[in-house]
Amino acid sequence: MNFRRRTRVDTDINLTPLIDVVFLLLIFFMVSTTFTRETHLKVDLPESVSGERAENADQQQIEVLISATGEVAINGNALIDPGLETLKAALAREAGGNHALPVVITADARTPHQSVITAMDAAGQQGFTHLRLTTSEPENPAP
Repeated sequence: MNFRRRTRVDTDINLTPLIDVVFLLLIFFMVSTTFTRETHLKVDLPESVSGERAENADQQQIEVLISATGEVAINGNALIDPGLETLKAALAREAGGNHALPVVITADARTPHQSVITAMDAAGQQGFTHLRLTTSEPENPAP
């Protein structure tokens, strides 16, 4: 019996299509990914002549920002619902159990009074005792 030797066929893996697919997947994920957006609420502070500058402004604090329409952001993170329970949960999360942190409430001059009171009430119910309200100095102080 005469057996013929079969010639070996070298199998090669062509990497070009693999690289193309990986590149397309990379582009797809880059385009479809949403990046974090910083929340910037426009706030025009009310003016006050008799206000005092805050001491130790560089220490850690919790900043509650309330826009003219009543939107609320805590330390730059916007809240979907500016209700009392949502504010309390967000303040507790930001404090991490440290209720000695000062809470700085920065509200627009045209903010509804109820929004500011709700923020103060949420801070009080969570046990925060150091509350500050932010104002700006008038450009032309009255003599």
